[in-house]
Amino acid sequence: MSERSAKAEVRNPILALPSVARLRALSPEARLALQDILLDIQTDARLRAERSWRSRKPPVAAYWAACGVYAGHIARAIGPGPGRRQRSRVPNMPPAPAALSNREITRC
Repeated sequence: MSERSAKAEVRNPILALPSVARLRALSPEARLALQDILLDIQTDARLRAERSWRSRKPPVAAYWAACGVYAGHIARAIGPGPGRRQRSRVPNMPPAPAALSNREITRC
């Protein structure tokens, strides 16, 4: 087995796309808002993948898992730091809903 590359563009293939520079040129507020929604999509996609896997639907689970991975890659490509989620502190914004427990996931 070979060692895993330490190059950022190998670990996150989104970084190799030319449009990432345009996303990074957005204002910090816009980038944080976009990162928040992408990380929420990642969380939702992971929950859907787990639910699909438990329902014996591997192709659907693979689809949702891939969606979650790409959403996370894009969020980290434009975000403030590698692997760190910084929530914006908007005063009038309601808090994000808590993740579903395993019991709630199986009921959906």
